[in-house]
Amino acid sequence: MSESDFHMSQPIACSLTQAEFSSRRNELLPGLLGIADSQEAIPGGFRWGFSKTDGLLNQVVSVIEAERRCCGFLRFRLTFGPNGGWLWMEVTGPEGTQELLSSLLSSAPPPSANMNKGPATC
Repeated sequence: MSESDFHMSQPIACSLTQAEFSSRRNELLPGLLGIADSQEAIPGGFRWGFSKTDGLLNQVVSVIEAERRCCGFLRFRLTFGPNGGWLWMEVTGPEGTQELLSSLLSSAPPPSANMNKGPATC
């Protein structure tokens, strides 16, 4: 199975309940992206830019680790600037990922089609 095949076969679903997502929001993408300097839509997701900040890399890796446990459909790519400068983080996924990320970042509830008392979308 190629990386593309694996990526496309992942459902857009999160293993967290809505309550768990709400309580951990600041530890996940919405919390991290509040400190981003820029945001750009790219095919299948977004790219965020961050200025050099003490502890930024540890914070980014911590968020990626948390997101990988609950949202296995997401793909992360980091690009580092020279001399410890800026950092770009791309988050992409299968069709529908960009819309889901947009809804999370606008502080709107996730799409109602994915809301229930079970796992939340994140």
